[in-house]
Amino acid sequence: MKKYTLLVLMAIFCSCSSNKKYTVIAHRGASGYLPEHTLPAQAMAHAFNVDYIEPDVVLTKDNVPIILHDIHIDTTTDVVKKFPNKKRKDGRFYAIDFTLKQIKQLNVNERIDLKNKQQVFASRFPIGQSSFKIPTLSETIELIKGLNKSRNKNIGIYPEIKNPEFHKEHNKDITAIFVKTLKKHLLFNKDAKVIIQCFYPPTLIRLKDEFNSPLPLVQLIAENSWGESSVDYDQMKTKQGLKEVSSYAQGIGPWIPQLMKNPNLVKWAKENKLIIHAYTMRKDSLYPPFKTYKEQSNYLINDLKIDGYFTDFSGLD
Repeated sequence: MKKYTLLVLMAIFCSCSSNKKYTVIAHRGASGYLPEHTLPAQAMAHAFNVDYIEPDVVLTKDNVPIILHDIHIDTTTDVVKKFPNKKRKDGRFYAIDFTLKQIKQLNVNERIDLKNKQQVFASRFPIGQSSFKIPTLSETIELIKGLNKSRNKNIGIYPEIKNPEFHKEHNKDITAIFVKTLKKHLLFNKDAKVIIQCFYPPTLIRLKDEFNSPLPLVQLIAENSWGESSVDYDQMKTKQGLKEVSSYAQGIGPWIPQLMKNPNLVKWAKENKLIIHAYTMRKDSLYPPFKTYKEQSNYLINDLKIDGYFTDFSGLD
């Protein structure tokens, strides 16, 4: 992939839809107000004039890219009621076991805790009210492009390719299908306002080398305990690890507590000309010792001097 200069990087990554000096990414749409990833949540995020809207991408049984945060669908839909016999031996329901036609029969709800069956965020949109569906990647792209035209905006798309290793185990090439979809919508080119993110380095390296990606790539950083992938994220969080990331990506997406625990991550990233977009800002789940959303935001932007963040509550920025 053509090497990005720092000036070009800043133009791509930094806020374009407002006078802010940092980038605001609507995490799963306006997920603090409406069920995550649904088209209404994306439309609301667009109305807040964010810089980017973030959709997570997984595949259906018939290889359609849909917008879900997880490879499972039992925490955010009524799949248990609609298809009780389709759970696997582990008791979970997987998007990859459902055709798009079946996926479209499901209703989306606020995320629940499978242990107690309660909403994870009790103050958010009440379960059982209104009606929401799982969108496809194409539907999401069409909505954002349509709103950009009707509202005269240039709000970008910041998709995450979810769990490529899992999809590969099921003989599905999510990366190739994802790229094909972007090309179909004329978004796999240097002029598109699109940033691609993933937790799995081989996927980003493949995008760079095999697909010659014209789009910026962001390496997401997890904790090893999460089991997000087979990668050693402890090594990635070292000075040498971030230097390695800079050989194939233009930015990193660290978890906010990682930055709080080790501010050197910012220093090392900047030394390697990596843009920093942290996750996730939530007014109903702040990280100690912060008491307000604004306090936490000021710390990230003014003290740590990161370049932007993912947020469930983009209307507060």
